[in-house]
Amino acid sequence: MSNDTISINELATQIGQERVSDWVEVSQEMIDKFADATGDHQFIHVNPQMAAMTPFGGTIAHGFLTLSLMPLLSSKVPDQPKIEGVKMGVNYGGNKVRFITPVRSGKRVRGRFKLMELIEKRPGQWQQTNEFTVEIEGEDKPALIAEWISQIFV
Repeated sequence: MSNDTISINELATQIGQERVSDWVEVSQEMIDKFADATGDHQFIHVNPQMAAMTPFGGTIAHGFLTLSLMPLLSSKVPDQPKIEGVKMGVNYGGNKVRFITPVRSGKRVRGRFKLMELIEKRPGQWQQTNEFTVEIEGEDKPALIAEWISQIFV
């Protein structure tokens, strides 16, 4: 991680730039914990023997687990600059989310973050839209592509 800091106005000059995270393994333990947290214990996620008999050939991560990796993957972007004066950031929602390829247990994923828009909603409150793509190591198609909106308070 970089110790560099930039202003919110400097961030605005980075529209169109993309940052890529390090790889993170999606383990069966992670999948099981997500199933416990959400109550979604469908066999394709938590029963390796039954899931092996499906076209997936084994257990897969929940789509929402993959989406929820956004903060973790964002924290794993090398040289990610820190924005000066940020008091907090909050999720605002998504314009689009598409689950394209299931993530098999044991696979590694990484995030691609592309800043699409940054606008000042009111003094001290900025809204950013990022294209968020989760790539699966060794796969041709991504796990998901989302257009995600968050707000930054400075």
